[in-house]
Order: sequence, then C-alpha cells, then structure tokens
Amino acid sequence: MISRLSSSGAHFAFTSRWGGVSTAPYGELNLGGAVGDDPAAVRENRSLAARELGLDPADVVWMNQVHGAEVHVVTERQRPGEGPTVDAVVTDRPLALAVLTADCTPVLLADPVAGIVGAAHAGRPGLAAGVVPAVVRAMTELGASVERITAATGPAVCGRCYEVPAGLRAEVAALVPAAHAETSWGTPALDVPAGVAAQLAEAGVTEVVRSSVCTLESDDHYSYRREQRTGRLASYVWLGSELS
Repeated sequence: MISRLSSSGAHFAFTSRWGGVSTAPYGELNLGGAVGDDPAAVRENRSLAARELGLDPADVVWMNQVHGAEVHVVTERQRPGEGPTVDAVVTDRPLALAVLTADCTPVLLADPVAGIVGAAHAGRPGLAAGVVPAVVRAMTELGASVERITAATGPAVCGRCYEVPAGLRAEVAALVPAAHAETSWGTPALDVPAGVAAQLAEAGVTEVVRSSVCTLESDDHYSYRREQRTGRLASYVWLGSELS
C-alpha cells in the first residue's frame, strides 16, 4: 500500500508496511537493508515498490543514514548494494531519491522547473544538526529556487507521542523552538515534523504538504519506538511520470 502526491511534475510517494514479502517481525513491505531482514526479501520489496510507482528499481537512490546533516550530490545510478553515507541527497539527474524511516521524518523536495529534487532523513539528531536547511541549500547551489520548491513530509512519530527527557527537549528546542512539545499524557516531548516545517519555512520553502500519520499510533506503519525490531518505510521523490 503506497500513497502518492503529485504537483506540477513532482511526485512524492510514501509506503506503508503492507504489500511485500518479508516475514515477521518485518512483515510485509520492509525496505530497510540494515535491520536484520533477509536481503533477498528486501531486494524483492524494493523492486515491488518501484514497479508500483512506475520506476526502474535501478534508478532509485538509497542512503546509508547516520543521523547527521551531510548532503551528497548524486550524479549517476547507484551500484547494487552501495549508497552514500549521508542523511540527505540531491540530484539534477532523472533519478528517484529515497529515504528510510520508522518514526523519523522523511523530507522530500522538488523544483520541477530546474529539474532538481532532494530528500532528507530528519530524526531528532538530524533536525538539531540542520539537515533540513542543508538539503535546501544544496538544491539552490545546483540551481533550484526556494520560491519554486515544493516539499512533502511523510509519516513520522508525532509530538503527542514522542516522549523525551526534559533536558533533551530543552536542548533541541533551544535550536529549533517549534519542536518543543508535550505528550498527550503531559510529559516532555519533541515534535520533529513541526520542527522540520519551521526549518523549511525559515529556509524560504512555503509550499509544504505534511502527512497526518503518526507512525507510533498507526498499525499500518513501522515504528521503532513501538516495536524496536521492525522494518523501515520508504519515501520517494522524482520528476516526470516515470523513469526510463
């Protein structure tokens, strides 16, 4: 089950956990290759998801995510099993960019006029480190315009559910005030999607579509905080109707 958004030639897609071949505890559509799942099942799931989106699996760029703020400029197809060790990628080539998450916030961006797309993995550390403004900056350095960039954020744990120690909340909120939150039961929390939206706005990106799905609350999505040993969702961004 994959949800899709399109806007003026930009395409954004977000997977659920259903429709793949992985077995428990990764069932069914696990797209993460570093969580202990059968590599053959992950390859098949990635192929299934790409084909459903009308993409060539070889044209999908994956990252080895490390909760940082480094951005990689993609200039060619990936070799099988390889990917940059970063938390954001941008490209002006006819490729699709993918982000893996299971509570963190996937951030997808596109400037169809310039032919440039970007994708970032924004967990708590990445948010605080500035991965969101970094990916916007990298896109503009390639020739994108912030006034034309459309952004979408995917399923992620919400501020009502992401409980953290008070000191950690204060530390992150000092850098990103919009991330300050409280759980539905009254304890300190962080709202990473809200922090991402605020950073996008500060960077000049005004068109942002936010998912309403909280991964911790949704049985249709993977959640590391809920299950610990679990799969990963994928979020994709690309331009045009399909890749050839």
